[in-house]
Amino acid sequence: MAQRGQMKKPSKRRIAGGVDTHGDTHHAAVVLLNGARVADAEFPATQRGYDQLLSWLRSHGRLHAVGVEGTSSYGAGLARHLASTDVTVVEVNRPDRRQRRAKGKSDPLDAYAAAEAVLAGRATAIPKAGSGIVEAIRTLHTTRAGAVKSRTAAMNELRSLLVTAPADLRDRLRGLGAVGLVEACLRLRPAGDPASPQAAARVALRALARRHRNLTTEIADLDAQLRPLVERACPRLIAIHGVGYETAAQLLITAGDNPDRIGSEAAFAALCGTAPIPASSGKTHRHRLSRGGDRQANRALHLIACTRLATCPRTRAYRDRRAQQQLSTKDILRCLKRYLAREIYKVITTLHAPDHELPATA
Repeated sequence: MAQRGQMKKPSKRRIAGGVDTHGDTHHAAVVLLNGARVADAEFPATQRGYDQLLSWLRSHGRLHAVGVEGTSSYGAGLARHLASTDVTVVEVNRPDRRQRRAKGKSDPLDAYAAAEAVLAGRATAIPKAGSGIVEAIRTLHTTRAGAVKSRTAAMNELRSLLVTAPADLRDRLRGLGAVGLVEACLRLRPAGDPASPQAAARVALRALARRHRNLTTEIADLDAQLRPLVERACPRLIAIHGVGYETAAQLLITAGDNPDRIGSEAAFAALCGTAPIPASSGKTHRHRLSRGGDRQANRALHLIACTRLATCPRTRAYRDRRAQQQLSTKDILRCLKRYLAREIYKVITTLHAPDHELPATA
């Protein structure tokens, strides 16, 4: 005998969707609210494919919600498309390895698992909107981070090459700082036999110096684009003591264009990896640093905390007071980052002026 949900007309029954996303195709599945599996199909990961996928889902009933894997990567375009049509989108994590070992792995199975995670309440996170100024900041900030990483690699390679360079070159460039070393290498010219180590070293050092210079120019250009966007997105965030443009950009990216999706300051702290994790045993009662959350957001809060410890008398007084209570340096930093997460959450999600200083008491 057919289940009650299956006896209803497709236009009347309520359904949940699940999508397993990939670079070129997306696999969708439909599940009734009573848990019965209905159908699955594959669609191209294009604008036309998104329209076809949504029409196919709605042909099976009234959509309750759609669980999408990878809403910040392969599923970003689909998530934005569904949200623009007033469909409730829920971010779904990939099934864990234990479940995959027990039930197998395929695109249809993953799509059904995404829909069932929504129905069971295991998936509740609202994905980032990715359709406003913060998405523009994220794009530029990601490119800047890649340029900074490449510039660091170029400098490391340059210094490494100097270790085995001919003695006269090594003596000439010894002891120079990063800027002076790049300028000196830019002035090098090949001399003598092109097959000689001396000429090859000069060519290589000059090439690395040019790469470093070009990346520095690229980073400066991206900074010039980022700063007005950060100020426009949240000017009061920059006004907080210790917050710079780079750290502000990262915190805005973590919150997304729709920071109201983060239900509380405690949820934001967990998202940034600053929520206290119980680590008590027996007569020992303590908390430890969280190793979860967005590690780049955690890094941004760490930089802000270190800046305050170096420049803010009130923060230093707080550190000294907690040190007298036998709190370790790591635990003091954890507490500082937890306070900062609370302060920054209020700035990002409300229109009221926040208190820009740490509380006087722990």
